[in-house]
Amino acid sequence: MSASTRLDPEGPVGRSLLRPAPEAGGTGLDDQARYACPAGEQKEQAFLKTNNIKSAGKMLSVLECFSTVDRRLSLADVARRTKLPRSTAHRLILTLKEIGFLEQDHSRDEYRLGIKLFELGSIVLANMDVHRVAKPYVDALSTLSRETVHLCVFDGMKMVFIERGAGGRSGPNNATTTMEASPCHCTGVGKATLAFQSDLVIDRVLGVGLPAYTRNTLTDPDRLREDLAAIRQRGYAIDDGEIDIGVRCVAAPIRNTSGHVFAAVSVSGPATRMTHERVQSLAPVVMSHAESISLQLGYSNGDDAVAPALTTPIT
Repeated sequence: MSASTRLDPEGPVGRSLLRPAPEAGGTGLDDQARYACPAGEQKEQAFLKTNNIKSAGKMLSVLECFSTVDRRLSLADVARRTKLPRSTAHRLILTLKEIGFLEQDHSRDEYRLGIKLFELGSIVLANMDVHRVAKPYVDALSTLSRETVHLCVFDGMKMVFIERGAGGRSGPNNATTTMEASPCHCTGVGKATLAFQSDLVIDRVLGVGLPAYTRNTLTDPDRLREDLAAIRQRGYAIDDGEIDIGVRCVAAPIRNTSGHVFAAVSVSGPATRMTHERVQSLAPVVMSHAESISLQLGYSNGDDAVAPALTTPIT
C-alpha cells in the first residue's frame, strides 16, 4: 500500500488494522472470531446447524418406523407414522436409500432397513464391553441350565437383545447375536433391570403404557411397582408367562463399574420344564453368573470372594 492510498476503515484491511486490542488478560480469540466471522455469517451458521439437527432428527424418526413386526413400509406408511408431509418423507427416504440405510422393494414399492445399518450395529456390538465379556458366561449358563439364555441391555425404555444362547434341550448350541427389542414390564430381563432404576426412569417407562401380551401380564402400575420392589429385595426377576403364556423365565441384573444396573441375563424355557421349583433352583445360578459378568466389567461388591462356577447341568 502506498502512502497516498486512502485506507477504507470498513474494508477487510481496515477492519484488520483498526480493530481494538484485546482486553488485558484476554487472548483476543473472541475478537478475532468476531471479525473473521461477521454477525450475518454467525447467524447463517447457527441456522444451518439447527436445520442439520432437525433433518437428522427427521431421518431418525423415519428409521424408527421400522421394527421386527413392520419390516416393510410404504411411503404413505412412513408419512403417516412420522406425521411428516408426504414430500418431506419422500425426500428423507431417498436420502436414507442413497447412503444405504434403507433399501427399496421395487416389486411392492415398499422400503426396508438397509444392510448398512446391520454393519454399523455389528460394529457397535463388537465394541461393547458387555458383549465381549458376557459371551462365555452366556454360553456356560446355557450349557448348565440346558435352556435358552438371553443377554439384554437397557436403552432407556426397552431391552435390546445382544446375545442369545440356546443349547441342550432347547436345541443345538448356536448362540446368535440379534438387535431385537422387548418391553420392560413383562419380561424377566426387563423387570430385573427396571427394578433398579430411579423413580424418574420407572415413571417414564410406565408412562407409555403397559400393554397386555398374555393374561398374566401386569398391566396395573401399582401391581408392577410391587413386583419391582420384590425383585429389588430378592435380587432376581421372574417372568411367569407374562409375554408368552407357555414360557417361564428367571433373570438377574448386571451392573457396570459404577454399580448402575444397565443390563440383565436370563434363563427361559417351556413352563412344563421351568416349573416354579426349578425357577427357584436356577435363580441363584443366574444371579451368580450375572454377578460374575458385573465383576468382569469392573463392578466391586466389596467382597473378594467369588462363588465357584458350576460344572454340571442343572436338572
